[in-house]
Amino acid sequence: MLDKLFSPASIAVIGASKTVGKVGHSTMWNLVQSGFKGPIVPVNPAGGELFGLKVYTRLAEYSGPIDLVVIAVPADMAPAAAKEAVQKKAGAIVVVASGFKETGRSGRAIEEELTAICQKGGVRLLGPNCLGVINTAINLNASFSKRIPQAGQLAVFSQSGALCTAMMDIADERELGVSKAVSIGNKADITEVDVLSALAHDEQTRVIVGYLEDISDGDKFVKAAEEASCRKPVVILKAGTTVAGNKAAANHTGVLAGKDTAYGAAFKRAGICRADSFEALFDYATALALQPTPKGDRVLIITNSGGSGTMAADAVEKAGMSVTPLNEQLAAHLRQRLPAAAFIDNPIDISADAEPRHYAAAIDIAVADGSIDAILVVLAPQYMTEPAATVRAIVAHLDERTPLLASFLGGSDIMPSRKELAAAGLPFYDSPERAVGALKAMHEYGVWKTRPARHVVRFPVNRRRVERIIARRQRTNRLRLGEVKSKDILKAYGFHILEGRLTTTPEEAVEIARFIGFPVALKIISPSIVHKSDLGGVRLNLGSAQEVADAFDLMMLRINKHAPNAIIGGIYVEKMAEKGLEIIIGMTRDPQFGPMLMFGLGGIFVEVMKDVTFHLAPITENEAVQMLKSTRSYELLQGKRGLKEVDLHAIAVSLQRISQLTTDFPQILDLDINPLIVGEVGNEPVVVDARMTFAPLIEER
Repeated sequence: MLDKLFSPASIAVIGASKTVGKVGHSTMWNLVQSGFKGPIVPVNPAGGELFGLKVYTRLAEYSGPIDLVVIAVPADMAPAAAKEAVQKKAGAIVVVASGFKETGRSGRAIEEELTAICQKGGVRLLGPNCLGVINTAINLNASFSKRIPQAGQLAVFSQSGALCTAMMDIADERELGVSKAVSIGNKADITEVDVLSALAHDEQTRVIVGYLEDISDGDKFVKAAEEASCRKPVVILKAGTTVAGNKAAANHTGVLAGKDTAYGAAFKRAGICRADSFEALFDYATALALQPTPKGDRVLIITNSGGSGTMAADAVEKAGMSVTPLNEQLAAHLRQRLPAAAFIDNPIDISADAEPRHYAAAIDIAVADGSIDAILVVLAPQYMTEPAATVRAIVAHLDERTPLLASFLGGSDIMPSRKELAAAGLPFYDSPERAVGALKAMHEYGVWKTRPARHVVRFPVNRRRVERIIARRQRTNRLRLGEVKSKDILKAYGFHILEGRLTTTPEEAVEIARFIGFPVALKIISPSIVHKSDLGGVRLNLGSAQEVADAFDLMMLRINKHAPNAIIGGIYVEKMAEKGLEIIIGMTRDPQFGPMLMFGLGGIFVEVMKDVTFHLAPITENEAVQMLKSTRSYELLQGKRGLKEVDLHAIAVSLQRISQLTTDFPQILDLDINPLIVGEVGNEPVVVDARMTFAPLIEER
């Protein structure tokens, strides 16, 4: 736990300075001005007095105990200061100076020395290269932030000190306030995992808001974030998602960011509300802090303008939620209370001369009806509009059961009402699209919170068979598996593999074809050839011995012509699969988060539309089904648009089997089944082609 960091009884500042503008001066000023009740001990070799407090030349001169030490000296002096703190038996150290690993090799060496001192002394280290820590519940501002935030319900953590300050500023502007703020900087010891674990149990915090550039330990992060999300919403902006962003993140923090798809999968698993912009970060956090989580996706839009209502309806549907038609009883009640000119549908257009009482009536009736999960009020300023009075009417009729968000369009005419909205605790947005983005985040968090308990199915498999194949391949350093050996492994884990054999002669190919039965397929087997079809290395639906012999000769001729240096293992003769829908499932092992499963439809859907979805393994049946539903092509799996419905359960089982295989064997770096042919319900999916790669064998010393 981080009790000594967040709730110290006494604080020392090594490097306290009388010079205005220095970090040691700003930190001392913040501590004194914030009203911290415990002893504040400034330390500086010059001695003297600062803000009415005695300045000690060394920390050891102070006779009392010290819980938290803030080190505000240059980087090269930080290790010596940390030794003083350790000798004083401090519980936590905050190093606000920069000049450590973010600056290069020499800075990294100093940071490693600093970290070793703290670890050996049993002291937790925040930073270095950080802003500090704030706890408004005890009037603690152990930072050099210019802003001292008002107390509130948002806990803020950030890898960037400057953005930490900006986040506190926005929290104040939106009347949310801050419970705790912590800048983790270079994360030499205390990381986002420690902070999330502490904030999850913090009674003053309703929503956790974070900015990250990288994650130190993927597995620990997912577990800590999942625990926190079970207790309260966690909203995170992950930067460094592009090539330029990755480079910038490396320069800023001294580390390289992970793949964005892996972060997306990790956040999904952990229930994190992921913001894709700084603006969205607080759009989501505001709604989650001030309003209840919707129980479903049915959104009612109330407006005084047909155009703004249409914009809102478009945004709701694009977000995957529902603009639900009004039931007859609800519509009848609305007609009794709203103006005759009102358009009673969803959106409800009260009309341009809508009065505040009309908004209040529509809200009351909708909430009482119970057929709506969330309400969005959109107001466009007109001559007869009363924005401020409308705000008061809406606020007076808020209900704890149904979330309500507001989008008031316009500029100066609408500003007074926006301030009232913030003061009243009602989330408000400049546009319907931003409001709907927040609603979507709330809905997805609600779905995650009510998800079934995670139960990972274990299938009976032939694990020993796979162990032998992997061990033999690693010993001989043959780490890339082609179709034949990959299918051996998949068969051991319960996948349906059509009968087939490898051969090097046309005569034997004919014999194999006769044995397994026509029609058959012929495929070239070569570690040098990835895309067999492009070089004429695949022939399908061969229905006779002559066709097989001719295809064999022609295939070898073409391969020798187009890839004369390719190593040829032979030609694989395989029973033809029945027709069905081609899908792709696979796995890539992320260095941070482990095996990441992939699903998508074959052909244009993957190659052009990039319509794929990812999820971290191990995966449950429900999570496998959600993977299918999250693709844009899910309708095709359901049999819409003229196609037959395929066996969705069989696809989900296939994903679970891949999940089990790749969690059982961390030696598998990547795996591809392309395609897996899926038929109607009752037909077992067939692996048509597959390949995988193993990690090299690490010899024990």
